[in-house]
Amino acid sequence: MPLHLVPADIATLAERVVAENAAQGRKVAVAESCTGGLVAGSLTEIAGSSAVLERGFVTYSNAAKMEMLGVAQDIIETFGAVSIACAWSMAKGALERSHADVAVAISGVAGPGGGTALKPVGTVVFARVVRNSDGEPEGELKFFEGGEGPDGRATIRHQATLCALELLLP
Repeated sequence: MPLHLVPADIATLAERVVAENAAQGRKVAVAESCTGGLVAGSLTEIAGSSAVLERGFVTYSNAAKMEMLGVAQDIIETFGAVSIACAWSMAKGALERSHADVAVAISGVAGPGGGTALKPVGTVVFARVVRNSDGEPEGELKFFEGGEGPDGRATIRHQATLCALELLLP
């Protein structure tokens, strides 16, 4: 039995992301906060991923978001790191700082602490930006259940990784 570093459902979706983007000659970039590199890591589990994954940014701190991706301090101060505005700026920065055709960003509250009344544990925001696209940037706020208990953090990060991979499908 081969060793897999990611759960089967994530590996299966990552295989689709690699195959479908490779078939279209499309490169992807990811900007991750609460997933801490899990999206990029799941893609690199797949043989042939170098044809698709152009680069990944793990920007866990606000300073990293600003320095590596060009997120404006005003966005973080006004809306917070867990906001569609921040995720969109992260995705835009990842696209601008890469040779990818599409970039996805993820930021959220994985827990067990850090949640607030407005942004409880399980709140995760996503954004996708496509190069040379005239459309509005895509952003989405999701709330994932299951953040309580000893497996809560892993549960939130697992669900966020799956959602980000879905956003990378053509």
